Amino acid sequence: MATFVRGPVRVSVPATSANLGPGFDSLGLALSLRDELTAEVMPEGLEITVSGVGAGAVPDDETHLVVRAMRAAFELMDADPPGLRLHCDNVIPHARGMGSSSAAIVAGVVLARALVAGGQLLLGDDALFSLAADLEGHPDNVAPAFHGGFVISGREDDAWFAVRSGVDPRISPVVFIPPGSVETRDARGLLPDRVSHADAAANAGRAALLVAALAGQPEHLMAATRDWLHQDYREPAMPESIALVHRLREAGVPAVVSGAGPTVLALSSTDTDTPERHCPAGWACHRLVVEVDGARLLA
Repeated sequence: MATFVRGPVRVSVPATSANLGPGFDSLGLALSLRDELTAEVMPEGLEITVSGVGAGAVPDDETHLVVRAMRAAFELMDADPPGLRLHCDNVIPHARGMGSSSAAIVAGVVLARALVAGGQLLLGDDALFSLAADLEGHPDNVAPAFHGGFVISGREDDAWFAVRSGVDPRISPVVFIPPGSVETRDARGLLPDRVSHADAAANAGRAALLVAALAGQPEHLMAATRDWLHQDYREPAMPESIALVHRLREAGVPAVVSGAGPTVLALSSTDTDTPERHCPAGWACHRLVVEVDGARLLA
């Protein structure tokens, strides 16, 4: 039976943007908005507090996503803490396509491992990432939340993979966050079961181009962020977001729906780019940086 460390442990996990246009369910980028979470083992019970995003709205029992992820990691390490205290200081918007659920899952598994004495030996990084991807069901947000940076991820046979690729330092992400939310399951429900061979081939080519554009050829970002597989199909769930994507692209700004939306992501690549001027009234706009670090324990 596992033993536990004394005192609290803290973790910081970044927001993420997945798909990036043509990279549906395979490409993800870590962004410089980070949730910070603290957990410790108690003699008994479960105590959850939340500040920031989700305070007073997310569950404060065993159904809390971070707790569910922690329980799954504890089970793999044959650990059964008698009680838990968890505090979440949330910055990442919920149900906006910025990876809040992936951040919660990654935070949970990392916290659980850190609370178990010798947890790194019981559950290595590859196993921890695989668990997080299993819990989320797809790796495109989990991978950059765990590893940081720009990550290409997927599944080969019965194993998840995640490969980091470089990002040109000239590229600056700008996010446009609407006041309303869209649930991922609703956005996914609008996607067709089949697409044409021509659309699939076009998307594959643009996804490959996007890797090269992000790595050092940002002049190709406009073409590289063109998508045929998912964005336009989701317009009924987020018409204002799709309209903003079109306006930005017509103005020469590479723009996509972030994840399942409704946040819009623009990829600025020069000091003179000012996509912020296109921000609709009532929306929040933030110029961020690509977050090199994924989940990290804090001293």
